[in-house]
Amino acid sequence: MPNEFELAVAALQRDGVIAYATEAVFGLGCDPDSESAVHRLLAIKQRPVEKGLILIAADLAQLQDYIDLDQLTSEQLARVEASWPGPFTWIMPARSNTPAWLTGQFTTLAVRVTAHPQVQALCRAFGKPLVSTSANLTGEEPARRVADIGELLASQLAYILPGEVGGQANPSEIKDARTGAIIRPS
Repeated sequence: MPNEFELAVAALQRDGVIAYATEAVFGLGCDPDSESAVHRLLAIKQRPVEKGLILIAADLAQLQDYIDLDQLTSEQLARVEASWPGPFTWIMPARSNTPAWLTGQFTTLAVRVTAHPQVQALCRAFGKPLVSTSANLTGEEPARRVADIGELLASQLAYILPGEVGGQANPSEIKDARTGAIIRPS
């Protein structure tokens, strides 16, 4: 009988959208390389593609196919790496081949190396990062427990990975890796 991670990974491999616990809230996730999965996630979330998305990863190596580290100075990269793993999302230059369904209207991509053990394990089991956005309809409160994921949302998901959110009170802070400017405070 497959375990919870195997079920979650199988759902991701079938271009499904899953829910999973992150540092502060439940997230919706999918395969960042699957245009159909990302568009399904955006439709569920009722989020415009132009806004761009966040990728969450087990380590920096998982993000290197999506971000262009050569556009950062060693000091900028050191600042980013010093905050990871942790609840810090950084806006980084995207590689030229990073799809617009991830970057939206931008030439950058929001990325995070998570400290949440279950998300790290999920990303490792899947072999790459996940798209990560809060498990709620745009404008509504994000889910902090499996029970908070509304029926409407749950009915559209391929799998809900049972788990506990981490100790963060708020979703991750978002900063620009080049300027250090805070885009979204924690």
